[in-house]
Order: sequence, then C-alpha cells, then structure tokens
Amino acid sequence: MHHTRPDFESLRDQAVTLRRAGLSRRQIRDRLHLHNNDILNRLLEGEPAPDWTRRPNAKDDLRARARELRGRGMTYDAIQVELGVSKSSISLWVRDMPRPPRRTREQASAIARRGWEATLRRRDEERQRTKRGAADEVGAMSDRDLFITGVALYWSEGSKSKLHNPQERVTFINSDPGMIQVFIAWLSLLGVAPERMQFRVQIHESADVGAAERYWADLVGVDVAAFARTTLKKHNPKTVRKNVGEGYHGCLVVRVLQGADLYRRIEGWWYGIVLGARSTA
Repeated sequence: MHHTRPDFESLRDQAVTLRRAGLSRRQIRDRLHLHNNDILNRLLEGEPAPDWTRRPNAKDDLRARARELRGRGMTYDAIQVELGVSKSSISLWVRDMPRPPRRTREQASAIARRGWEATLRRRDEERQRTKRGAADEVGAMSDRDLFITGVALYWSEGSKSKLHNPQERVTFINSDPGMIQVFIAWLSLLGVAPERMQFRVQIHESADVGAAERYWADLVGVDVAAFARTTLKKHNPKTVRKNVGEGYHGCLVVRVLQGADLYRRIEGWWYGIVLGARSTA
C-alpha cells in the first residue's frame, strides 16, 4: 500500500490540534514523527504553550523580559548586559525566535561600553562590601586601642627630632581628614587642652584658600580666626598637579604648644611598642 507524505498545511493542522489539546512540543514531535525543530517551530508558530508546561520559576520575569528584548532585535550579548543572566539561559528562552540582523560597529561599541560600565559597577560594589566588612571588624575602640594607634600614627606622620636638628616639637601635618580627627581624638585622650592646639592650613596658592580654611575649621570645630596664618605653596606652572578641584583642601598642620615633654613621651612610647613587638616575634 502506497502512503503519501502529508503536506505542510496538513501537518500544521495536526500540530495545532495537538497543541490545543495540551500536548508539549516533545509529545507533538514524537506523535508526528518529526526530527527537525525548525519545522516544528514553523508548524506551531503563533500557538501559545499550554499552561501546564509553564512551571512557576523565579526566572519567569527574566524570561519574559529576554523574549521582549529579543523581539526588539537585541543580540544575546546585549540581553546579557541588560539582564545580567547567562547566555545559556537566554538561548534556552529565545531559541524559537528569529535571529536579529547583524549589528553595526557603533551598536557593538555601545554594547561593549555598557558591558564595561556594568563590570565597573560590580567591581565597585564588591570594593564597598569589602570595605564595610573590614570596618565592622574593627568595632569600638578602647582607650588603649586609640593610645597605641595615636603613637604609631604620630611616629609615621609627625615631625621628629633629628641629630642635626634636635627640635622636640609635636607637629602633625596631613591632608586626610580622618587622620586629623584620629590625631585630635588621641591628643584629647592624653589630656592636651584645646588651647594648646594650634592649627594652620598649608595649601597651593592657586587653590581656593578661603574655602580650605573654612573646611578645616569646621572639621576641628574651631573658628577660622583662631587659625595661624596659612602657608601658601608657590605654584609651578610646569607641574601637572593631580590634587585639584573642589575636593582639594590642602593640608592641616596641628601643633601642640609647649610640647617638648609630650614629644619625649611619644618617642619613649614608640620605642616601647618596638620592644614589645620584638618580644612577641
């Protein structure tokens, strides 16, 4: 007996009937003895999947969004940048949809730029998480913690007496507001009265001197009029400086008046820390 091969319309009618009866794609393919997904796609074009094949999934919204973007002609790379999901998932969700036309060089550049920007955002978020975690590890500081920190801070950043210039002065200079705040908190812990603390701004003459003075005065809680005369650094036009703009406030010099005795104690404390570290090595 001779069997004629069913034509496309006949196959489509059968495929649609089976689909509307609730069969899955695999069931229809097996029932019609089809081995080509492209043909099955054509046969079922425009026919929605039965509800039972749409299992609830946390990625349903992403899937719908991916199909929407694919329908606009976006590539897998572009959809991946937009949604932050893997290409394998995107391929699974939109494989029955037509391919978009090849993108232009400008479009490719824009996608690459967005991808790099997304990468930078993820890296910055990771950096911020790491910093917050590290800050939490420090926790509340005891008086001894602050005492040891202040000694080390001064010996690394403060002025020191030299054999060729034996001046026992407590002078600390820094551009980091956090360093200044810790140093002043340390002086307060040591019982140094506020009237013994002298402040002076040191800054390039090309900067906004008045704004810098107000910035440091607000930080340390002192009236600008109480500051010593600002030291201006001569501007060298041949030097390309990086410390410019609104965030540049120069440095603040903190000097403890009548600080010779304090300086000697700081030096002794530092040697004590060194000896203690050696004994534990």
